[in-house]
Parts: sequence; C-alpha cells; structure tokens
Amino acid sequence: MRTDLLGDPLDGLDEALDAVDAFDRVLVAGLLRPGPEQADGLAALVDAVAGTPLATRVAEAADEAAAGAAGEDHFVALAAARTALMGSAHDALTARVADATGRPSAGPTPPGAAGEEPAAHVLAAARAWLCDLARAGWRGIDHDLVGGAAPVVSALLPDPSLRRQATLLDGFAAELAASCPGVTLDRVPVRRWADLWSRALLLTLPGADRATAVSTATGRLLPLGVDLQEHATAVQAQVHAVFEPADGTAPRLVRAAVSAPKPDTVVGAGPWQLLRPRMSLLAAAGEGRSMELDAMPVTAGGDLLWDDGRARTGEPADPFATARVILSTATDPVTAPLDRHPSRIAVPVLLEGYAAEHPDGGTPALTVAGHRLAVDTDRIPAAGPLTPEAVLASRACLGLLRWDAGEFVIQPLAVETTVRKKTVAVHAGAWAGGTADKTGARAEKAATDAVAVLRERAGKLLRT
Repeated sequence: MRTDLLGDPLDGLDEALDAVDAFDRVLVAGLLRPGPEQADGLAALVDAVAGTPLATRVAEAADEAAAGAAGEDHFVALAAARTALMGSAHDALTARVADATGRPSAGPTPPGAAGEEPAAHVLAAARAWLCDLARAGWRGIDHDLVGGAAPVVSALLPDPSLRRQATLLDGFAAELAASCPGVTLDRVPVRRWADLWSRALLLTLPGADRATAVSTATGRLLPLGVDLQEHATAVQAQVHAVFEPADGTAPRLVRAAVSAPKPDTVVGAGPWQLLRPRMSLLAAAGEGRSMELDAMPVTAGGDLLWDDGRARTGEPADPFATARVILSTATDPVTAPLDRHPSRIAVPVLLEGYAAEHPDGGTPALTVAGHRLAVDTDRIPAAGPLTPEAVLASRACLGLLRWDAGEFVIQPLAVETTVRKKTVAVHAGAWAGGTADKTGARAEKAATDAVAVLRERAGKLLRT
C-alpha cells in the first residue's frame, strides 16, 4: 500500500469544503430574515457549483433565500448543491485511496427498477418541516418547532418503504430537542446538523430512496473484521468481508450489518448479546470461520441483505491470511449516490512493517515507509480485547482507512503482535460470538446479568 499518496493534497478539496462550511453557517442563523452574512454564504455555494448542471437552479434559489422568500423547491436545490459538493469530495478521496491500495473498482451500476412510490403527502409533510427548520436556523429552534416532527415520524414508521426516512427524522429531531432552545447553545454541531438536514430533505423527493440494483451472491464469504458502533439507545455491528463468487469471477469487498435498540445501561460486552440472535455471521467472524452463501441478496454498493437461511458456517479462515492473499485483488464496491460523503469512507486495508508512536498528549500513529498515519483509537470498542496498547505493540494491522478532520486515519479491526515469542492475533470483534477468554467471560457474565434484569423488568411492565 502506497501510504505516501495519502498525504498529498487534493486539488479543489479545500475549496469545496470551504463552500460547504460557508453554506452551513447560513443555517445557524436561519433564512427567515437573512442578513449580509447569509447572502455571502449563499453566494459561496453558487460560485462552487457554477458551470455545473445545478448552476441556474441554485443561483435562483440563492437569490430567493437571500431575500427571505425561499420555498420548498429552493431549499431542495440548495440541499442538492451542498450534497453534490460533499459527493465530489468523497469521489476525490476515494480515488486517492484506490491509487494507494491499487485495488480495482467496480463499474457503474444501473438504478433499481421503478416501483410504487410511497405516499407523497407524508413526504411532503416531512419536507415542509425541514424547510421550517432552515428558516428558523439552529439558533432559532424551540420545542414547538422540533415537536412538529413527531406526527410526521408517526406517519412514516408504519410503511416499511419509508422506514429509512422515519429513522433519520426521528434521530435528527431527538438531537434538536435535546439542544432546545437553540439560542442558549454554547456550541452548534454545524456540519453534522447540516449533513442531516440536507440528506433528510433529499430523501423526501420521489424516487430519491430508490435502491440500486440488487443481485444474489453465491460463494464463500471470508470475514476481515467487525466494526461495532454504539449509541446510548442503539448499537450496530458491521462485518467487513471478502466474497469469493462460486462462478470463479473476481473476489469483491462486501459488508453485512445488523442493528438493535439498546438501553444505555447495556455496556461492555452487552451489545453482542443483543446482536447475536439477529445474525449468524457474528459468531463466524468471532470464531474466525468462513461462511458459504447461497443466493444471498446483495446491493451494487456491496451491502449484503443478510438472511440466516441463506448462509451456513464454513471452514476456519484467518482474516490476516485472507488480507495477505486476496485483499489486494478484491474489487471495491460502488457507493450509492446519496451515500457519497467523506464520513462514509471505510476501506479495509492491511498495514505491515510500520513503527508505532504515541507522543505525550498526542494522537497515536503508525509510520509506514516514512509516512505517518494516525490511529483512530476512539473507534476501538470496549466490547472486545483489542486496546490502543495492543495496536502500538503490534507488527501488522488490519483496519479501515477513514478520512476525518482533514486527514486519513486508520481504525484498527485486528492486529498481530508477539506474546512469548509467538504471533498472536487480537480482534476487536473477538467476543462477537462469545468467548472463553477470562476477561471476555467476565465481561460476558456482567452483561448477561444486566440484560436479564432489564428483560425481567420489561416483562413485569408488559404484564401489568
């Protein structure tokens, strides 16, 4: 892997992100009574998309917004321009990653077949609420405004085809509600809320959530590692893997994710107990085994639509052996249009022959061929044996290459280290399927007791 390429500047990247930041500041104060600062931010967005197919519509939308007269179509155009800029940044960064890894990329894929569109009036209600947010701005939010999302979410949730929009709106509204009133906020998460706003607004358009083509996958799945993502009320595990088709075509990188609601009292190894019953792949990944897939649905973006009935556990498969033998030839998936965002970059890579460093008070890093790559220790889950210390003592690292705060970083999924003159692998997802390890068993028992108490209390509530 050519880590030297990851530190080289990308033409136009800073300019695109500066234009996004300028527009995001517009949403802080809102567009109900715009002033000169909002006009400047809107102008920056217009300049950034000049010469593109969006130019005319965005210029018109910016003029109306600067005059305080923007309607739904104008807000949609502004959100589309912002999304396009973030998408261009994503494309430039992923192209640089492809150059560094040398892996081939999959070709473009056709969109999914048009189906019956969801209820337009419900999406229109969601769009109207999001436009009201943009007018008020983050400093202008209050409980009455944010509470307007509740009936919209309630109307979206019963329809499975609208579950994605409902979940996004519900989470976004919950964050806003926890920050009300906006005028008292010491710090506004400017980019995050603008990301959520623009994505939610575009997902209210007919056809915007139409999935890319879905095919089936038959062959061998070789897990590389598990990325566990926790929130106070939810948890998700995403297994990154190499898929070898049974027909002998080129291997490709795929993902499979499972999520579950989680009380904030379930910590440590507890999340695995919530997730295990939902996906057998977690046990296989934790045990270091492959899986045989039979017509498993998979999107063009490389996401397996997991069905336990279409998978069975296979032979032992060492993730490091998989990475050394197959990873360099595996095809990278194509990112869906609305998923093109720098924060979505998570590319499996194998690093070897590096020197680890941990400066006092600084960020740990791995120096590969003279080039420094920061280690994202915040993403190492507590529900596993992998620790920052183990990463710094390692000699090989299997992880996800990400882009954060203006630089590429590595999120470790597993490392190889030497213990008593023997090579030992330590995986972040080692406890995914259970463990006999002393530390893991102790954490498992504590989590079991907590989950049992919660289930008992939930049962009593349901019986009363």
